[in-house]
Amino acid sequence: MQKANSTAPLKPFPQPLDRVAIVLMLVLAVLIGLLLWSGDRSAPKIREFNWQNKQIGAEDTAFILTFSRPMEQASVEKNLKLEPPLPGKISWAGRRMAYTLTMPAPYGTKYQVQLQDAQDRFTAEGTNRASIQPFLGQFRTRDRAFAYIGVEGEEEGRLILYNLSQQQKRVLTSKNLVVMDFKAYPEGDRILFAATERQANRQGTLDQKLYTVTTGMHFASPGKPSREPAKAGQLQLVLDSKEYQNLKFDLSPDGQSIVIQRVNQRNPGDFGLWLLKEGAAPQPLKTQPGGDFLITPDSSALAFAQGQGLAILPLQPQADPLDFLPKFGMVLSFTQDGSAAAMVKFNTNYTKSLFLVTNQGIQKEVLKTEGSILSAQFDPTKQVLYSLITELIPGNEYRERPFLVAINLKTAEAKPLLRLPDDQRDIQMNLSPDGLGFLFDQTIAAAKETNAETNSLRTDDGKAIATSRLWLLPVTPPSPTEAPAQMQPEQLPLAGLHPRWLP
Repeated sequence: MQKANSTAPLKPFPQPLDRVAIVLMLVLAVLIGLLLWSGDRSAPKIREFNWQNKQIGAEDTAFILTFSRPMEQASVEKNLKLEPPLPGKISWAGRRMAYTLTMPAPYGTKYQVQLQDAQDRFTAEGTNRASIQPFLGQFRTRDRAFAYIGVEGEEEGRLILYNLSQQQKRVLTSKNLVVMDFKAYPEGDRILFAATERQANRQGTLDQKLYTVTTGMHFASPGKPSREPAKAGQLQLVLDSKEYQNLKFDLSPDGQSIVIQRVNQRNPGDFGLWLLKEGAAPQPLKTQPGGDFLITPDSSALAFAQGQGLAILPLQPQADPLDFLPKFGMVLSFTQDGSAAAMVKFNTNYTKSLFLVTNQGIQKEVLKTEGSILSAQFDPTKQVLYSLITELIPGNEYRERPFLVAINLKTAEAKPLLRLPDDQRDIQMNLSPDGLGFLFDQTIAAAKETNAETNSLRTDDGKAIATSRLWLLPVTPPSPTEAPAQMQPEQLPLAGLHPRWLP
C-alpha cells in the first residue's frame, strides 16, 4: 500500500495574460516617473476669452483671459497684442488675466487679440520649454448709431434711427404721431419716447403719451444671452394721458424705471413726479413741486430742483429725501460711475457758475459766465467736462452767442471748441459713448406765420421750425494736462432735431 503525499502542490508561474499585465504596469510606472522627473511638456493654452465674438459698449471696460495653467506674467504681458491698439492696464488673479481699458474702445471697430511665445510659470528655464498655443481672439464694438426727430416732408415729427457705421436710415414711428422727446434703453434695442397725435399737436393740445419702439438692433454683449433682434418699428403704449398730462420724463440707466412729471387734467394743483417701474402701475413720489430732474447713474435715486436747491430722493414711493443741496439750482449730468456731477449755481450778481461736485464732498467751481449754462457732459475718462454755454453780445438788446467749451477738470482751464450762430439757444448737443464725437442740431425758424400754422414742430420760444441741420463734431481723446484740440464740424446729409447717440 502506497503512502499518501501530504505536501501541498506548488503554485504554477503566472499565466501569460498576467505576465503581460505586470509588464505594462512596470512600463507605466517608469513613464510616470520620467514624466514627474522631467515635468509636463504639453503647451499651455487659453481656455476662455470672455469677449470672443462679442460686441462691446462703453460700459464694457475689461476683458479676461483664462489660462490652462499659471503663466509667467512678464512673458504674457510682453507678447500680448491688440490690433488696432487699445490702451489699458493688466492685472492678475491666479490663472486669470484682466486687461482693463483706460478709455472706451472706439465704436464701429473690429479688434483682434493675439498671444504667442508666452511661457508658463513652473517649467524650468533651460529645458525644452513649450510656448503657449498661439491664440487669436476677435471682438468688435457696437455700431455708431443715433436717433433724431425728422423735420421735413414725410419725416416731420417722426423718430428716425441712423446707423452711421452702415450708412443706413430707418423711420421708426408712424405718420400720425409727433415725437417730442426720447431716451434710448441701455441695450439700444428700444427707445422710450413721448408723442402726441398729429392733429392734436397742430391744434395746440398738450396730450403726450409715452411709448416704446424697437430699433431692430441687438448687440451680443459679454455676459448676456444672445437672441434675435425684434423687428424695427414695433410700437407699444407705456403710459396714457386720460387722467394726467405727461410732461418731462427720464429713463433710468438700467432701463427699469421711468420718472414722469405729471399734472392732473381736472386739478392743476395735483402736480408732481411719478415713478413707473417695468410691469407695474405708475405711483406718485413723495415730493414738493419742482423743476428739472435727473436719475442718478446707479438708478436708485433722483436729483431734482426743489425750491432754493437740489433734493436727492430715493426711487421709492413715499420715501423721504436723502439729501438737500441748497447751494445749487440745477444738475446737468453725472459721470458714468456716479462719482461726480455737474451742477449750476445761480449767483446773486446774476451770473451763473458751473460746479464739479463729487461724492467725497468736494465742490469746485470750474466756470462762471454772465450768459447761460445750457448743458454739460463728462467725457468717459472723467478728465474733461464739456459744456454748452452762452456769452452776452454787447448792445442795447439782450442777445446771446452760444459756444462749446472743454474744461480740464484738473486745471479748471476752459478751452473753446466751437462757436455757434448767435441767438441759437435751442441747440441740442450729445457726446458719443466713446467720447469721440458730438452730435448737434441747428434749427431754422419758419419765415412766415402761414408756414408756422402748418408745422408741427416748434422751438422752445414757440417759433415754428422750417428745417434743422445735423452736424458731427469730432473730438480728440483728452490728456491729463491738455484740453481736446479744436476740430471742424461736418454737416450730415440729414434734416432733424435733438440727435442722441445710442448707448
